Amino acid sequence: MKTVTITILLLTLTTSHAMVRGRDYMKEKVCQEFNVLGKEKFRAGAIIASSRKYSNATYEEIMNVVNEILSIAEKCCPEGADPDCYENESVALSAKSCRETAPFPKHPGIAACCTEVGLERKLCLAALKHPPKEFPTYEEITDATVCEDFARDPQGFADRYLYEYSTDYSSAPLPVLAASTTSYLSMVTSCCTSAQPTMCFLKEKFSRRSAVMLTKVSNKICSHYDLLGKERTKFSYITKFAQKSTNASLDDVIALATDASEVFSRTCNSTTDDSFQRELLEHTTKICSKLSTKDQRFDGCCKDANTLRAYFCIYSLPWAKSPNLPDFQTPADEDLCKNVMFPTNGHYLFEIARRYTYAPEALFSVMFESSKNVVTSCCNDTDPKACFAVKRPQMKAQIFNLLEKGNELCSEYTHLTFLEFKKKLRETYRKALPEATEEVLSGLVEQRSTFASTCCLMNAPPIYCGLQIKTGVSQTCSSDVCLLH
Repeated sequence: MKTVTITILLLTLTTSHAMVRGRDYMKEKVCQEFNVLGKEKFRAGAIIASSRKYSNATYEEIMNVVNEILSIAEKCCPEGADPDCYENESVALSAKSCRETAPFPKHPGIAACCTEVGLERKLCLAALKHPPKEFPTYEEITDATVCEDFARDPQGFADRYLYEYSTDYSSAPLPVLAASTTSYLSMVTSCCTSAQPTMCFLKEKFSRRSAVMLTKVSNKICSHYDLLGKERTKFSYITKFAQKSTNASLDDVIALATDASEVFSRTCNSTTDDSFQRELLEHTTKICSKLSTKDQRFDGCCKDANTLRAYFCIYSLPWAKSPNLPDFQTPADEDLCKNVMFPTNGHYLFEIARRYTYAPEALFSVMFESSKNVVTSCCNDTDPKACFAVKRPQMKAQIFNLLEKGNELCSEYTHLTFLEFKKKLRETYRKALPEATEEVLSGLVEQRSTFASTCCLMNAPPIYCGLQIKTGVSQTCSSDVCLLH
């Protein structure tokens, strides 16, 4: 599987070597992998790579890309092919991609790329990537249906599966995704030709549990990392650990959050087969060594002898109950500009997160941006002290108002049944809006309950929840019926 993964990466044309050495390097490597792997494995790798890159493209668009890639390899890689074949064909493909009628995945960055020429255009087009899906659409079908579809068209079944699975888990590291899809297709081939398909599927699915778990967890982790970047991933994990274990120490939380951001920065785009899993397991061991003695829930997860299952258990832990903690000291105005990282100061964030354990992480992103903007603005002002005197109380009031409401909403969602939760929402809105019609009240209740059911969860989809909160914050509303009340 390692060679397949290398091929996938080469096809994306995103390596630094390609930028430096250009067409000869790419031709040499692509043709080497095509000749070693053979047409079918090379083609499978191209489907995975293209589906992963263009996660919002149609099946037909992906297959058009794959067929073009395969056609170039078949034409230009055999011994005795014209030395300029690869360059000429790839230039022609770039030109075709720039046509309005091109049958390839659509992307808003294509127009800018098409103003470039030569290698720059090819590399620009190759670097385009769709954002990952936050809500997967792939659904497993019954074993009997799988075998019917496989028997009808084995190649078509495999192609469609690789496309659907890879677009859904496009942020999973390529080695993880390639290994998972390969093991699935191997299972289908074996079980659909077995004398006892049902028993075969039961056995194979049991053996694939770790691969499936790793694919799903790595996809969530890496899509989150790609969205936030290294610095903000660290502060995201400070929030997560503080909200899950309010007994954890500041030093332990910051050390683990730092380790998480370092691990994922190295492994989410790794080309080494076991890099992500190996480093994730090492990270899990560190979590258990620091937090299992501080928190019974962590201890329960860490008792699992399977370290991957232990991490999945830790990752899935819900929020801890909000404790009653005393106020904590925040930096004085005169100290803020000495440390430009104050808005994301680990101590400050840790103390807030462990006091508002039910507040959605997207709210902390709002806090991050608001604090950073105020500090930057005032530190660049001619009179920082006067600026802080005006802006800091406003910022603090807005942030803690949002955190209080978010904490209250998600605490109620967590502890009440869904019907009880909606009933309480309706009562709250009826008191705040006594003249509202039942239709208006029902609309508000559905809006808030939909938000809560999606975002009042640890590891909630960050883009969706972030947009929902930003939209709500920007709306003009009374303090009684704002977004999170």
